[in-house]
Amino acid sequence: MTDRLGALAATVLGTDAREGRRIATELARLAVAFPRPVRLGLGAAGGGLDLAARLLSGGSLARLDPQTREAVCIALAARPGGRALLDAVKMPLLLAAAAAGGPGGTAADPVPATAAPPAPEPELTCVAAGDWPRRSRADAVVIGSGAGGAMAARELARAGLSVVVLEEGRRFTAAEFRDRPAADRFVDLYRDGGATFALGNPPVLLPQGRGVGGTTLVNSGTCYRTPERVLRRWRDVHGLALADPARFAPLLDEVERTLRVAPQPLDGLGRNGELVLAGAAALGWKAAPMRRNAPGCAGSCQCVVGCPRNAKNGVHLNALPQACAAGAVVVTGARVERIVTSRGRAVGVRFGGRLIAAPLVVAAAGAVETPRLLARSGLGGHPGTGRGLAVHPAVSLAGRFGEPVTAWRGVLQSVGVEQLHDDGVLIEATAGPPGLVSFVPPGIGRELHAELAAADRLATVGAMIADQPSGRVGARMVRYRLAGTDGDRLRLAIVAIGELLFAAGAEAVLTGLGHRPYAHSVGELRDAVATADTRQLHLAAFHPTGSARMGADPQRAPVDPQGRLRGVRGVWVADAAALPGCPEVNPQLSIMALALAVGRNAAAGPG
Repeated sequence: MTDRLGALAATVLGTDAREGRRIATELARLAVAFPRPVRLGLGAAGGGLDLAARLLSGGSLARLDPQTREAVCIALAARPGGRALLDAVKMPLLLAAAAAGGPGGTAADPVPATAAPPAPEPELTCVAAGDWPRRSRADAVVIGSGAGGAMAARELARAGLSVVVLEEGRRFTAAEFRDRPAADRFVDLYRDGGATFALGNPPVLLPQGRGVGGTTLVNSGTCYRTPERVLRRWRDVHGLALADPARFAPLLDEVERTLRVAPQPLDGLGRNGELVLAGAAALGWKAAPMRRNAPGCAGSCQCVVGCPRNAKNGVHLNALPQACAAGAVVVTGARVERIVTSRGRAVGVRFGGRLIAAPLVVAAAGAVETPRLLARSGLGGHPGTGRGLAVHPAVSLAGRFGEPVTAWRGVLQSVGVEQLHDDGVLIEATAGPPGLVSFVPPGIGRELHAELAAADRLATVGAMIADQPSGRVGARMVRYRLAGTDGDRLRLAIVAIGELLFAAGAEAVLTGLGHRPYAHSVGELRDAVATADTRQLHLAAFHPTGSARMGADPQRAPVDPQGRLRGVRGVWVADAAALPGCPEVNPQLSIMALALAVGRNAAAGPG
């Protein structure tokens, strides 16, 4: 298998056989964290390419010279499904290449040994699941320690309840983020090693953080307040009185104080963000540095693999320590099997052969895992549970500039462009450690190798669209169907990013479109987009919401306007699953504000 993967790596990345074997060794090591279908897919891709080599050249891929291997790839890409096969293996290969040092010198910069030490780790009362008693009691159990779970736990503990927070992942420290390679951190910090997909046409990459602090460990630190138009829609369409802008604003204020949200200073922004600001200024578009929960940010551009300085205020640095200071305990490595009920109400939670008896349970495992937990617990009978998933689909492009950009130095997500926000498109300057971003460079073999060698001259920009709730969470799979109007928004987003990059001085734009990977003018890009098939787009999604939404209508919403799960007493939902739909912005503040209200409701009243 390693020989086959080595030949695959050498062929796709345009390197020699020795380098290919080294990358394959790294891939085999990292792939242990991938879900089984992804591992099987990698093996199948290697086998498919090997078969193509035998049919087209008469020899196995590993035995061919580099030029013949590349010719086989080019021939395969011209066949139906061939390009999709090759594109599908690029991301794991680029991840492995980054871990191996990277072809073309694209490995992430290490944190300098002379850098300022990280901020101290806060006090957290953490107990490993194996050390927790087999039988115990609590007033409340919160399942999940991310944005929603941390805030709900804090409010319950401050109300005087004994609270246990169950977290499937483990606690990470800034020292680990400083000392370990970025690729290793990546596969540890994300569920399925970051290889979670929503199946569809096209498939959508759907990474989800897993650890104490949840996805706030690995998000960009971007903190948008929920737009008032979104809140009014949630209030008027979904009957969510909580979402009235006048009621929601104080909750957002409290969350911002907890996270220490402030505008990102220009100093340390990075060249990637500076170019986006310049392009927006040239076009007369509305743009500004992001508001972020990172007052100590030094621009190490490693948010997605854990901040090495504890400068980004994930909830593991504030809301969770505050909950523990009020008496809460976090149990790590605890995958919850089910919420236990009796006679129509919650009586406890089971995990790892252990039972915590509790009359109040808060589900905050995220928009993918919460509906699965409810289904495992026999509480997923409402027709809306697991349905109505929105994912905030995103595309990304890169602009090639004549001078170095080195996008991975500076703030990872630095500048927001809101010119098209009313049309459902939010543009953000987003870079990251090489091999660990959703942008996929074009080409195969020598062409891709050349792109990687010149990666320091690329500026990367992404855009998210406010999508229709077209996804469904199943027991094993997430399915997502891109609505036709959302495809139109993605086309609009691609052209807008191109305009921005050309206005900033880009010589060419790498489009992310398989049939036209390069554009040298806005006109060329428009033509490429007009002929693009949305099923061939490289889509990523980072903000799943709405799979157990709150609302006044008991026929449509599994969760009532207070946060109680319908059909059972004592179970509450306080995470992204409960949001009525896509908030049209990065959702951390929206989730935490909602969880703040749900936590207070749960502490104050019967379930």
